[in-house]
Amino acid sequence: MESLKGSIVETIFRNHENGYTVAVLETENQLITITGVFGTDPTGENIELYGKKVKHPKYGEQFQVSMYNSVLPTDLDQIENYLSSGFIKGVGKFTAKKIVDHFKEETFDIIQNNPSKLTEVEGIGQKKASMIAKSFAEQSDIKEIMMFLQSHNISTNYSLKIYKEYGINTISIIKENPYRLSEDIYGIGFKLADKIASSLGVEKESPYRISSGVKYILAENASKGHSYLPYDTLVKNCTTLLETSVENIEDEIRNMAFTDKIHMENIEGKSVVYYLPYHKAEVNVCKELINLAATDFELSKEDILSYLSNVEEDSSITLTKMQREAVIQSILNGVTVITGGPGTGKTTIILSIIKVFEAMNKKVLLCAPTGRAAKRITESSGREAKTIHRMLEYAYGEDDRNLMFNKNQDSPLDCHVVIVDEMSMVDILLMNNLLKAIKRGTRLIMVGDVDQLPSVGAGNVLADIINSQVIKTISLDTIFRQSKGSMIVKNAHSVNKGINPICNKKDSDFYFMRVNNENKIANLIVELYKDRLPAKYGLNPIKDIQVLSPMKKGIVGVIELNKRIQAAVNPPSKFKKEKAFGKYVFRVGDKIMQVKNNYQAEWKLSDNYDLTGEGIYNGDIGSIEYINDNQEELLVLFDDDKEVMYSFNQLDELILAYATTVHKSQGSEFPVIIMPMVWGPPMLLNRNLFYTAITRAKQLVVLVGQERYMEEMIKNNKIYKRFSALDYRLKSAVETYRLLTE
Repeated sequence: MESLKGSIVETIFRNHENGYTVAVLETENQLITITGVFGTDPTGENIELYGKKVKHPKYGEQFQVSMYNSVLPTDLDQIENYLSSGFIKGVGKFTAKKIVDHFKEETFDIIQNNPSKLTEVEGIGQKKASMIAKSFAEQSDIKEIMMFLQSHNISTNYSLKIYKEYGINTISIIKENPYRLSEDIYGIGFKLADKIASSLGVEKESPYRISSGVKYILAENASKGHSYLPYDTLVKNCTTLLETSVENIEDEIRNMAFTDKIHMENIEGKSVVYYLPYHKAEVNVCKELINLAATDFELSKEDILSYLSNVEEDSSITLTKMQREAVIQSILNGVTVITGGPGTGKTTIILSIIKVFEAMNKKVLLCAPTGRAAKRITESSGREAKTIHRMLEYAYGEDDRNLMFNKNQDSPLDCHVVIVDEMSMVDILLMNNLLKAIKRGTRLIMVGDVDQLPSVGAGNVLADIINSQVIKTISLDTIFRQSKGSMIVKNAHSVNKGINPICNKKDSDFYFMRVNNENKIANLIVELYKDRLPAKYGLNPIKDIQVLSPMKKGIVGVIELNKRIQAAVNPPSKFKKEKAFGKYVFRVGDKIMQVKNNYQAEWKLSDNYDLTGEGIYNGDIGSIEYINDNQEELLVLFDDDKEVMYSFNQLDELILAYATTVHKSQGSEFPVIIMPMVWGPPMLLNRNLFYTAITRAKQLVVLVGQERYMEEMIKNNKIYKRFSALDYRLKSAVETYRLLTE
């Protein structure tokens, strides 16, 4: 690591949100541009920097700062410049000169240790002297904290986040319990906190360490879909992670359960452990579903049939017996599930339900877990649909610090009916917040395909509700939506039954291209994307074709495929700006995807700047319109014509999206999908994933690779076991009620 020492003579750019700064450093023999994250504006500071020199393609040589130490100046002119730099409240150039003229080299010692002597300077009274001393001390605190954090190998970026969270108490909080960092600071996990703790001398057997390790294991498994872990599994995982005795871990687990940090219980004869938020969510979802389902609306089938007949006549729709039953049950019951594969008429049923309720003068709210899924309902129903988060008004609370759902039990949704589409994607925490906002007497109708991949978050909500047999469920199995010669829908249902799809029929829409070598598979995918499919079908590759891969890594993984496709369809050009960030280089014209919900992102419509709003969501796809190096920002135009400006430090919210994982494609539909068929971990390559992938396509499916891997996926119907107990709780609650009322 290189080092430089000098003073900051000018700040060229500073982002006050994250501290990213571009400045000019003057050393003994040169002026050099530096870039990095600083806790405060460093203008005027004497500073020692650690990092490396880099060559920027436009701005030339720069010094990229990893760590820094502030050094108080000793030269009188430098002392005067420091005092007048704006760091110290109440001191301008004139006052700084008078102070230094009076105290010379003792200036800093006087301000720090004997500030009352400042009153000897003309124009400085006791009040102003106190203000100067306090401001100087605050600057010293910040520098001491930043140096303390960096001495424990915490980057400047994280140091700034930590200081913003804990303020002047940072050092004492971290020394008392460094594991708080993994809970309080986004991006700092247990392993980094553990390294910091080790450097502070924390013992392996420390209760703080074991408690944090237990929470980490539970949280990590929640990110894999588990609401709880079996007790034995938790202990085993903690022993491996913490490298301490089973006895120490079991003692701390019992202590955490006793102090309500985790929850332990016995489910069907097995001891299990929940991270508290997931237990509370699961219990509350069970309670609220039963309460909603218990509502009696005092309607007869005859009443509903009368409304439904009028709807069918007015809309020129003829429903089948099963579809009519789905509509009737949705109106009769407080809670209803409608599940079925592609082409089974779910959209027609939703529209019929909406029209019946509208005829009954009932207010209906439509929602889905993702922005793309909500957009699809809007297009198919002609009614506005929102993401669940937007419907629940997820935003900052009154303190402007914590995001929260503003629609809840104290401020419920104003409606008679809530319809949720793509229900398989809803996790237990989101379901809990949704149910909190639905008041008693409101109908809840959940629509989804239970055979698709489950939610990314913890829980198995839709499958558990259906498996409990407590909530009224209509399962659709008759295929309606199938164009002449189309094999997509037919093959999807075949795959779901374990039958291999029919491929390569003449004038069909489902093809398999046999290639053995992975490198050749990747090359063919690029060729299909760039040339062959657009030429044959008149497609716009960026808008119409989506490559789906089961995995992120490898030659045919998402990361490598994105780089290859980008090089083919949007290569480097002196006429196109680009920005390197993480694994990718972002270039004007690139197809990108938003990978986290950003509820505060401001957008405006590209064809009407007067129409503005907030919120860009995980899975939204768009393209890069321009990149501005001077302002360090990048403009994205999303598929729904929303323009969003990103600062460079927000680029972790974006990835290239020529190729994406099957999981990321959930809730979306694309005209054409291309998918590699290669070896992968059996846990990942299963029927569930393959079925989800091919049901994303509306017009054409092209599979590239070896048929045996497709056949293995279809045979592999082992659904990855998720530890969730919503079905158990629903069945137990109904059984308890039955025993009490007998």
